[in-house]
Amino acid sequence: MDLRHETTLPGGCRIPFARSGGRAGLPIILVHGFTDSWRSFAGVIEHLPAHLPVVAPTLRGHGDADRPSGPYELGTFAGDVVALMDALGVERAMLVGHSMGAAICLRAAADHPRRVAGLGLLGGFATLAGNPVALDLLREVEGLTDPVDPGFARSFQESTLARPIPASFLDMVVGESLKVPAFVWQAALAGLFATDTALERVAAPALLLWGERDAMFPRAGQEALAAALPTAELTVVRNAGHGLHWEDPAAIAAELARFHARLGDAWLSRRAS
Repeated sequence: MDLRHETTLPGGCRIPFARSGGRAGLPIILVHGFTDSWRSFAGVIEHLPAHLPVVAPTLRGHGDADRPSGPYELGTFAGDVVALMDALGVERAMLVGHSMGAAICLRAAADHPRRVAGLGLLGGFATLAGNPVALDLLREVEGLTDPVDPGFARSFQESTLARPIPASFLDMVVGESLKVPAFVWQAALAGLFATDTALERVAAPALLLWGERDAMFPRAGQEALAAALPTAELTVVRNAGHGLHWEDPAAIAAELARFHARLGDAWLSRRAS
């Protein structure tokens, strides 16, 4: 895995990204969740087949990326992902996102349908409206000041888990959350509550991966999301929570690789035609 990459997007926002695998074939772009960074997908990347071209950016305001004053709404994040594709010369990709990242991938597929071959949605959602867990988080985040309380960041990340993960990995993701200033916590979460994933405009096939012990998004919401997409399959990850890619990265990588193989065949046929 090569960690020494960064690019400056149109408008001047600098974002770092990790890259692994080859350069041939349909690329996979991994989009992390709220207050995470590319490192959120480190375990998944390690378990993906080594030949697959993989790019994992850190979103604006997060991790070691630049922290502009704004905007932090869904369309901007989605535009940043496509701008990264432009910078890397990627015509079309499989987009994979966790939670907030899943919403970003949906919006990218709606706004830029020709650029998205398929979607891997981990703990995704169509809306946060009326979600009691998300509403409680919003109230807490609205009161944050800098520096963000380490205890709050740890509690937030631990709340996504249904089973233990390595202590060193948990410490890392908490540390990444603590890099995010309070105003980005607030602006990004407010943007998600105001979000429009534009599901009616999403045509890309999708794989929904959901942990059966996800305390934030119940199964009914996953089934509704799958039903709203034209071609979607829902896979339940046993004994996993909202942070399913941290709890079982090997299983998540295997599911993504399976879905990618199906998309890759279609991608090759498209390029040959």
